[in-house]
Amino acid sequence: MVVAFDKFRGTATGQELATVATRVAAEVGVEATVVPMADGGEGSLAVFGGANKTTPVAGPDGSRIEAPWRLEGRTAFIEMAAASGLLVAGGPKKNDPVAADTTGTGQLIATAIELGARTIHVFLGGSATTDGGWGAIHAMPPAARMKEIDLIVATDVRTSFVDAARVFGPQKGASSAQVSFLERRLQRLVQVYRDDYGIDVSGAAGAGAAGGLAGGLMAVGGRIEPGFEVIAEWSRLDEHLTGAALVVTGEGYLDEESFNGKVVGGVVAWAGEQAVPVLAIVGDHQEDLEVQANVEVVVLAAEYGLDRALAEPLILVEEQLRVRLARL
Repeated sequence: MVVAFDKFRGTATGQELATVATRVAAEVGVEATVVPMADGGEGSLAVFGGANKTTPVAGPDGSRIEAPWRLEGRTAFIEMAAASGLLVAGGPKKNDPVAADTTGTGQLIATAIELGARTIHVFLGGSATTDGGWGAIHAMPPAARMKEIDLIVATDVRTSFVDAARVFGPQKGASSAQVSFLERRLQRLVQVYRDDYGIDVSGAAGAGAAGGLAGGLMAVGGRIEPGFEVIAEWSRLDEHLTGAALVVTGEGYLDEESFNGKVVGGVVAWAGEQAVPVLAIVGDHQEDLEVQANVEVVVLAAEYGLDRALAEPLILVEEQLRVRLARL
């Protein structure tokens, strides 16, 4: 059995869920292999071993914060949310969606390069910003130096650069008027990046991730990649699925977006290629959602009620696994 959980946002981490699954598997005599997973957003750093560095940088509001990241040899792993995230800004009510910028993320990239990194993974998601990456690239080394760096920009969305304002701005506290302003600002940056770097970010899928940070990093040589694919390849998910009797996955809420670059959808697709059945345990789900024939979905909210599903996800996941692993 392969265990490849995503987090239940706000209630249980992927690691906690994996611990429960492996304990239950051991008790019922099923061999389990944990494959840490994420989709390129928050929580991705943990897949690579967690932080082993902390650097003082500018937060999204300009205040000084300590941002964790990882350096392993000549490879760096950075979560933009650690430096420029909405939680760092205090949530949408405290965030200034117009002034918030990505300078801190750029400072982390610059520090990684100073310390010898030549491959840098930047995981996007959970941002407070819609600055199109302007703050980040002005805190980084010049574009000529960045050509020496393999900059991998991992994201779980396909939103275009200018659409970032409309799609994500309200989540960051932006009013309708502010969304319109942010959209115009991103439109101007499309031309600036075309003039300054010779790169057109307007049509690139995923360039709008993290408020356009993906597009900004693309302008200076970054390569936008699907976050799930980056992490699945690093974790050798395909090798672990070979010959497996079952793969167990799950997340807090299953909907159509779960099958568009997220962990559960990615696991289902990769397992389907090898005809491995999937057990997806989720907190709640979108009504009338169709899934592939090889997938069994267990919805904790439907089984136990939403309040209990939110309050006791680990206990309920354990209970459901006991029932279903007994069949193997």
